[in-house]
This record gives sequence, C-alpha cells and structure tokens, in this order.
Amino acid sequence: MDLKNKIRVIEDFPKKGISFKDITTLLQDGEAYKYAIDLCIKKVENKEYDVIVGPEARGFLIGAPMAYAAKKAFVPVRKPGKLPFETIKYEYKLEYGTDVLEIHKDAIKPGQKVLIVDDLLATGGTILSTIKLIEELGGEVVGVLFLIELTFLDGRDTFSLIEY
Repeated sequence: MDLKNKIRVIEDFPKKGISFKDITTLLQDGEAYKYAIDLCIKKVENKEYDVIVGPEARGFLIGAPMAYAAKKAFVPVRKPGKLPFETIKYEYKLEYGTDVLEIHKDAIKPGQKVLIVDDLLATGGTILSTIKLIEELGGEVVGVLFLIELTFLDGRDTFSLIEY
C-alpha cells in the first residue's frame, strides 16, 4: 500500500509558503491507518523501550495505538495548561513561529527507555523540545519515529515511513 497517496497536501496552510501534510485522510481509511501503525511497530521491533511519548496532538494518533499494540506505556506531551498535575515545560521554535510543550513531572522515571513518536518531522523543534523534557526527567531517548519526514528541511537521522 502506498501511504503517500493517503496523505492530503494543503498548500499555504497554516500560512503562505507552508505545504501542510494532512494525515486525516489516512486516518479516515481504517485499513491504511492500521497498515501505517503496523509498519511503525515493525520499524522499531528491535528497539528496547519502556514507554512511548507522543507530542500534542498528532503524536497521540500514532503513538497511542502503537503503545497499545506493543503493550507499552504512553505519555502525552501537551501544550501549556492541558495537563492537570505538576509539569515541566520547554519553549521551542516551529517552522512558522514558537510554542511551548509540557510533560507531567512524574511521567518518566529516571532510566526509563523512551521511544518518541510523532506524525511529522519538519525542522525538529517539537521533537528537540520533547527530548529535552524527557532528559530533564532522567529518561533515555532510544529512538524517534515519524510517519512523515520532510527531508528537504534537514531534520534528524530518524525512522520515517513517508518522505517528501
């Protein structure tokens, strides 16, 4: 199955010059969604990890079903004010602005092996901030996996299923 054909591209969203990769069309196709999650799990089957971390919000859509299938814990990283317990935060740059992410202070235990999962790697700002949060809590990032990688933006050396 060609997953790239399941992604809708929307030009000039959320601002002029951005070519947004919309995964909702993939999510609407149950067979394609399952196939994508199964491929993601296969990509990291030889990785040893305790927990999957997914940044808000589309990282939840890939990371949570992976964690469920792999019988691993899932930890959300959220925007400010969305988590009910004590948090730590990290501010970062997006390809089109800045943002802040938070994680519960007790979400990652020191020494836990963490796999970060998100829908798309662009400039790496979201993932870098997620890595910083995990490391501040004493976790060890053992891998980063993306559904889509925008290779022309020079992200990081990662696992990805679809490249643009």
